[in-house]
Amino acid sequence: MTARKPPKKSEVLEIRLPHETKTAFMARCHGAGRTASEAVRVFIDQELSGKAARPPRTHGLLWRAVVAALAGLAVGAIAVPSLARPTTTSRAAFEALDRNHDGVLSFEEFSRR
Repeated sequence: MTARKPPKKSEVLEIRLPHETKTAFMARCHGAGRTASEAVRVFIDQELSGKAARPPRTHGLLWRAVVAALAGLAVGAIAVPSLARPTTTSRAAFEALDRNHDGVLSFEEFSRR
C-alpha cells in the first residue's frame, strides 16, 4: 500500500495589508511556532469546511435592544397620561385625607387616616 502525497502547493494568494497588521501577524505566527502560510491555510480550510469561527452578531443584539426600548417608550407614552389623570375614586380618597383642603397632604393628615 502506498501513502498518498499531499497535493503540491503551487498556487499563490496575494493580499494587501497595512504594514502594522502584517508585522503583528508575522510576530504572532512566529510566537506560535508556525509560518504565516500555515496559519492562512488553516484559516482557508476552516472556511471551506464551514467550521470557521464567526464573529458574534452584536448588531442583532443591539437592534433587539433598541426595538425593545422603543416599544417600552411607546407603551409608556400611552400609559403615563392615563396614570397622571386622577380618577373619581382617587380624587375622593385624596379629599377625604386632605382635612384642611389645601391640596397638599401633610404627614399628620396622612397618618390620621
